[in-house]
Amino acid sequence: MGDTVVDARGLKCPLPVLKLEKALARAKAGETIVVLATDPIARIDIALYCHQEGHALVTRDEGRAVRFTVIKSPIAG
Repeated sequence: MGDTVVDARGLKCPLPVLKLEKALARAKAGETIVVLATDPIARIDIALYCHQEGHALVTRDEGRAVRFTVIKSPIAG
Protein backbone atom coordinates (compact mmCIF):
# COMPACT_ATOMS: atom_id res chain seq x y z
CA MET A 1 0.00 0.00 0.00
CA GLY A 2 1.36 3.47 -0.89
CA ASP A 3 1.61 6.53 1.26
CA THR A 4 -1.54 8.51 1.98
CA VAL A 5 -1.20 11.93 0.35
CA VAL A 6 -3.07 14.95 1.72
CA ASP A 7 -3.13 17.80 -0.79
CA ALA A 8 -3.54 20.95 1.30
CA ARG A 9 -2.05 23.31 -1.28
CA GLY A 10 -3.93 26.59 -1.33
CA LEU A 11 -5.47 26.02 2.10
CA LYS A 12 -4.74 28.31 5.03
CA CYS A 13 -3.91 27.07 8.51
CA PRO A 14 -5.30 25.39 10.47
CA LEU A 15 -6.76 23.34 7.59
CA PRO A 16 -3.51 21.52 6.64
CA VAL A 17 -3.08 20.38 10.26
CA LEU A 18 -6.74 19.36 10.54
CA LYS A 19 -6.50 17.32 7.32
CA LEU A 20 -3.31 15.67 8.62
CA GLU A 21 -5.01 14.88 11.92
CA LYS A 22 -7.94 13.27 10.10
CA ALA A 23 -5.61 11.15 7.94
CA LEU A 24 -3.60 10.07 10.99
CA ALA A 25 -6.80 8.98 12.74
CA ARG A 26 -7.36 6.46 9.93
CA ALA A 27 -3.71 5.34 9.78
CA LYS A 28 -2.03 2.55 11.70
CA ALA A 29 1.14 3.09 13.73
CA GLY A 30 4.17 3.34 11.47
CA GLU A 31 2.19 4.36 8.38
CA THR A 32 3.30 7.39 6.39
CA ILE A 33 1.17 10.41 5.57
CA VAL A 34 2.45 12.98 3.08
CA VAL A 35 1.04 16.50 3.30
CA LEU A 36 1.58 19.05 0.54
CA ALA A 37 0.98 22.62 1.70
CA THR A 38 1.67 26.15 0.45
CA ASP A 39 0.73 28.16 3.53
CA PRO A 40 4.02 29.25 5.20
CA ILE A 41 2.42 28.86 8.64
CA ALA A 42 1.92 25.13 7.95
CA ARG A 43 5.68 24.68 8.40
CA ILE A 44 5.31 25.82 12.03
CA ASP A 45 1.90 24.29 12.77
CA ILE A 46 2.58 20.82 11.36
CA ALA A 47 6.00 20.63 13.04
CA LEU A 48 4.48 21.63 16.38
CA TYR A 49 1.59 19.17 16.02
CA CYS A 50 3.94 16.29 15.17
CA HIS A 51 6.24 17.16 18.06
CA GLN A 52 3.34 17.27 20.52
CA GLU A 53 1.87 13.97 19.29
CA GLY A 54 5.19 12.14 18.91
CA HIS A 55 5.05 11.61 15.14
CA ALA A 56 8.27 11.58 13.09
CA LEU A 57 8.48 14.40 10.54
CA VAL A 58 10.66 15.13 7.51
CA THR A 59 10.11 18.44 5.72
CA ARG A 60 11.24 19.19 2.16
CA ASP A 61 10.62 22.17 -0.12
CA GLU A 62 9.07 21.32 -3.48
CA GLY A 63 8.78 24.49 -5.52
CA ARG A 64 6.09 26.65 -3.95
CA ALA A 65 4.85 23.81 -1.78
CA VAL A 66 6.34 22.10 1.25
CA ARG A 67 6.22 18.31 1.48
CA PHE A 68 5.69 17.05 5.02
CA THR A 69 6.34 13.33 5.43
CA VAL A 70 4.80 12.19 8.70
CA ILE A 71 5.23 8.72 10.20
CA LYS A 72 2.52 7.91 12.72
CA SER A 73 3.85 7.23 16.18
CA PRO A 74 3.31 3.75 17.60
CA ILE A 75 2.07 5.35 20.83
CA ALA A 76 -0.34 7.83 19.21
CA GLY A 77 -4.03 7.19 19.68
